[in-house]
Amino acid sequence: MSFRVTQRMMTADSLDALQRGLARSAKVQEQLSTGRILNRPSDNPTDATAAMRLRGAIADSEQFVRNAENGMGWLGQVDSTLQQMTNQTRKARELGLTGANDGAMGPAARDALAVEIEEIREGLIAAANSKYLDRPIFGGITAGDYAYNPDGSFAGVAGEVTRKVAPGVSVRVDTLGTEIFGSPGTTDNLFADLADLATNVRLGNSVAVRAGINALGARMEAITAGLSDVGSRMNRVESAHAAATAAAEELKTNVSTIENTDLAKAAVDLQLQEVAYQAALAATARVLQPSLLDFLR
Repeated sequence: MSFRVTQRMMTADSLDALQRGLARSAKVQEQLSTGRILNRPSDNPTDATAAMRLRGAIADSEQFVRNAENGMGWLGQVDSTLQQMTNQTRKARELGLTGANDGAMGPAARDALAVEIEEIREGLIAAANSKYLDRPIFGGITAGDYAYNPDGSFAGVAGEVTRKVAPGVSVRVDTLGTEIFGSPGTTDNLFADLADLATNVRLGNSVAVRAGINALGARMEAITAGLSDVGSRMNRVESAHAAATAAAEELKTNVSTIENTDLAKAAVDLQLQEVAYQAALAATARVLQPSLLDFLR
């Protein structure tokens, strides 16, 4: 059994081969112009699926980075505020030590010391109402604008503000004011101790002043313990931030490997495709030389 190869068959086959060569050249040109190997899922379904999964992982890592940055902002604000409050409390304690020497001071001097202690108290209440992104850092989960009332009573809501910084890992980024400054009421906290100290200094009650000085010492120890806790949490968040940043960069590198064009390789491929196409054109021109008789068959 045999079949006859006609001029039309040869022409059709040659044109088909030339079109395939042009398609290969066009694909390489597209990769060079876009800088991407994967321009549509049909280019490589397997790699396209892998790239989509990697991009989802990148989004998760970048969210962890943003969460960690927000957490560092919270903890940084808490840390700086507590350090400021430590200095102010220490100053109030020093003023109390001065006022405890009642024998060498007159009413006017004691009153001046009491006024200065009261001013420190007001400054500490203002510091206890410090905010980060319009949220009180010592107010727990309150939706209000402040953590402490002007009389020193707690106005927040007990609860923890946390940030998820890694899969399954959440870190507390706030500090509840009652855990550092004392109970929610106005009779057993730092601000009440300062008010009592100012009153006793004004009255010249040295015994009560010394008791107030000891109370402030205990408050300073609580603030110092709070600073240590904040520092340890800051270290955790910073480590998580570094890990999430590194993970995001590594994932981006993997996506780039899958999706992006190797420009040097693509340039060589394009030259090879152009040479092959020109050779195919020349060979076709030599082989296909139809005559009038060929068209009449």
